[in-house]
Amino acid sequence: MKLQCVSLLICALLIGECCGSRLDRWVRTGLQYLKLNLCRRVSLPESECKKLSHLHLSGVVVYVSESGSGKVLAILPDSYSSGSLPSKQSGFSVEPSADDESRTNDELYPGASAHDAVLLLDPSPGESFGHPVVLFYVDFSVTKKKCAHMDGIYLGEECLTMAVKTRCQNQLKRRRSRSDRMASRARARRTTVGRPARVEHSSGLCEIHFLPLVVGVKDSNRTQRLHCVDHPDFARCPQPLPLTSPSAPISSCELNKNTRRCHQQRLATHLSCRLYQTCDHAVLLSGGWQEQITYQQHVKNLQLFYQMLRNNGFHKDHVKTFFAGNGQVAVKETEGMYPATEKEVIRNHISYICRKQHCVDSLVLYLNSPTRNDGTMLLWDRNNNGIADLKERYSVGELLADLAGCRASRVLLFVEQSYSGVLSKRLMGSLKHANVVLLNGLPVAHTAEFWASLQSSECLIDHLSKSSTTPRLSDAALGLLNVTLAGAPCNSTPPLTEAEMRKEYMGCQNLPTALWYQKRPKTNNSRN
Repeated sequence: MKLQCVSLLICALLIGECCGSRLDRWVRTGLQYLKLNLCRRVSLPESECKKLSHLHLSGVVVYVSESGSGKVLAILPDSYSSGSLPSKQSGFSVEPSADDESRTNDELYPGASAHDAVLLLDPSPGESFGHPVVLFYVDFSVTKKKCAHMDGIYLGEECLTMAVKTRCQNQLKRRRSRSDRMASRARARRTTVGRPARVEHSSGLCEIHFLPLVVGVKDSNRTQRLHCVDHPDFARCPQPLPLTSPSAPISSCELNKNTRRCHQQRLATHLSCRLYQTCDHAVLLSGGWQEQITYQQHVKNLQLFYQMLRNNGFHKDHVKTFFAGNGQVAVKETEGMYPATEKEVIRNHISYICRKQHCVDSLVLYLNSPTRNDGTMLLWDRNNNGIADLKERYSVGELLADLAGCRASRVLLFVEQSYSGVLSKRLMGSLKHANVVLLNGLPVAHTAEFWASLQSSECLIDHLSKSSTTPRLSDAALGLLNVTLAGAPCNSTPPLTEAEMRKEYMGCQNLPTALWYQKRPKTNNSRN
């Protein structure tokens, strides 16, 4: 990962206000800079900037790396885009090779700069990652002149510099000719959902959205040295989910092969669809990315949503949950639950049940993963290199390709993660996703809790109206939501009895042989 220091204003007032311990001095200086200058340096919404200007220390979670144990590197999961990963010739490969153990981390990450310590301030505790956080490098024994040359804040004993992602300034400042802009617009008009444009928006490129993996330069085990600070003046540290079993990196496991080494349970996707039967299916995805940002709340969200599905007639064999790594879930809780370490298994399952004729009536997806600002979901850092490699992230384009032309009666996306607006925009007007509805207008931290009370006889649109922030929906979406979760009609006269609901709509229904073999018009369901 390569980070670039941003210019900082040296302010004597800040230094004068910093007192007490060394960490206290760093934190107060960093917070003051965050409030005064962050929005001048990176592109943030006006509402976010207003919130930051009134921020108090008690509302900030503080992380700091261990000091006195040698130089460290900070590696971000979104350090490299898919088009800018260094090649093996440059000293870094996506999958660790056999000789990586004999190489130091500064050789594995040739663009990363070493520092004495790392300080991170999270102004949005409790919110899902990603969201903007502020990362500072700390360097000891630096002269005032050298600190100024580094565009840092000189604190007498150390130099504090803020970090942003590499190349973002060039992208923000890039100016194109009129012909280039016209060509770009023409390409955008030709773009379809299945083949996304390769133009990246400049907004949000510079700021950092995740906790970095901070490792010692010579630490071949890549042990995380960034830890939350419990202090009465700071916000309370979040409580990560305790490990129930060792979760070693799976560096040599092929994600496109469902082997026992990769998977404790075999996911028999081909058994999900039975002959002469249509059923309601659900996929719950909570990637987690790393232990430090995987909380008990994520487990609670999955449990709430799972129980709601069961209350609405979904059979337990038709609810597949993909969560975190191998060591995050107790053995007694693993029935129907799989680690989110195998992207191809997840994609193949969704794609298979979507494309199998008459397999699915209602298809429900619940998404609760750390998310990049382009909408890409992070799964799990299975090789422990701190970077979200291609096999460790699930992009919006890939999700839409898996759902394109889905043969389910309705596809309902319940999204409880950041930056869902990207997915919403891509779905608008898509002819390949006419039966897909995105439910993302609720407060992002309460989606599972809100839908947990959904009753089996309750109309989806009626339950949605109980929210104070009801999303704007098209007429087609309103029609798809004018049923229960199992697809039963709303407000039927006379009302359906519970026995009729269970027999005709909830769970699975047997189909007549003639209907099963009825041919449908051919559609282009291949992945784009």
